[in-house]
Amino acid sequence: MKADFKKQIETYTAPRGRFEVVTVPAMQFLMIDGHGDPNTSRAYQDALTTIYPVAYKLKFLSKGELGHDYVVMPLEGLWWSADMDSFTSARDKSQWDWTMLNMVPDWISHDHVDAARRAVAATGKAPALDALRLEPFDEGLSVQTLHLGSYDDEAPVLDTMHTEFIPARSLRMTGKHHEIYLSDSRRTAPSKLRTILRQPVAQAGG
Repeated sequence: MKADFKKQIETYTAPRGRFEVVTVPAMQFLMIDGHGDPNTSRAYQDALTTIYPVAYKLKFLSKGELGHDYVVMPLEGLWWSADMDSFTSARDKSQWDWTMLNMVPDWISHDHVDAARRAVAATGKAPALDALRLEPFDEGLSVQTLHLGSYDDEAPVLDTMHTEFIPARSLRMTGKHHEIYLSDSRRTAPSKLRTILRQPVAQAGG
């Protein structure tokens, strides 16, 4: 059977219109780091055109050689800036740093990624292969919600999460803002985009 981790891992679903506190399990991801406005940055486009081919090559390698088929997971991103107000007020995307992510199953090894990298490199269509890595990521305790709408409409939701919900629960922010893109922005109207917004937290004073 084809594994669909979006359905198997509970934290790949989130309620719309309210925040929830969850514990995210440790997973491993393909990762590429970069900086700049995702709408205009060449580095961002290079990251996407590299992650997806490797992710699909791994899927077919897993199905053909390992006997494990699975649904390729959605794109995810970690976002941060030296001035975090650039997320919730100024929205100056040119100041953003990011890591683009794609979750892969725990049976995928570094050797498998190296094999997929070589195969994709032969096509000459993945410009950021040298920046690609496989790395574990363990967020643990987090606050998340489902945002429906344009990415540019996230700011008020994030402001409420950061300045109201998290402090009211005696929590503090500990990690980078995390987004999980459940919709394909190339094929979905901005008003219908579904994005999980997540913020790692810890007990205040802990």
